[in-house]
Amino acid sequence: MSLRRRILLKVIVLGDSGVGKTSLMTQYIHKKFNQQYKATIGADFVTKELQIDDRLVTLQIWDTAGQERFQSLGVSFYRGADCCVLVYDVNVMRSFDTLDTWHEEFLKQANAPNPRKFPFILLGNKVDIDGGNSRVVSEKKALDWCVSKGNIPYYETSAKEDYNIDAAFLCIAKTALANEQGQDIYFQGIPDTVPENEQRRGCAC
Repeated sequence: MSLRRRILLKVIVLGDSGVGKTSLMTQYIHKKFNQQYKATIGADFVTKELQIDDRLVTLQIWDTAGQERFQSLGVSFYRGADCCVLVYDVNVMRSFDTLDTWHEEFLKQANAPNPRKFPFILLGNKVDIDGGNSRVVSEKKALDWCVSKGNIPYYETSAKEDYNIDAAFLCIAKTALANEQGQDIYFQGIPDTVPENEQRRGCAC
């Protein structure tokens, strides 16, 4: 069996504490949702293998703490990232208002070679709460923010209901891949594939 090209991509997930970063990752990787909230301490990562066209991709997804006292721990984890995922809670305005800070801080600490072209994706999480009646950040407001940052992709998600999770992370993988900063490794065999009929919103990939 011939060797297939695999690319390792590092993805950083940022946002305020409680917006659902860990829940999104757990739903994507394990298809599970935990009702009990437990704050992330420091940083941790999970991996996911998928195939995009003829390339084997391993996503290394880093979950970082949202509390201010842990933000300094994230600096070393930002370096070498291929994509940054910003997450906010559509029901909490403050989590949206702090996106500028997370965006700027990442670019500053990651020391990206070309900050204006570094790939970001925005996820508006918890759209399931109260049937959407308690949301305070409109989709238009979020899309306007994305336009102001260079037309970055936007997805509205629900970690609890597993809404748009696979579609969002597929776009994340394709966006990171397009950045072409992944580290090549080699793998013998055929990986699990990602269904082609995933719902995609806001992704030009």
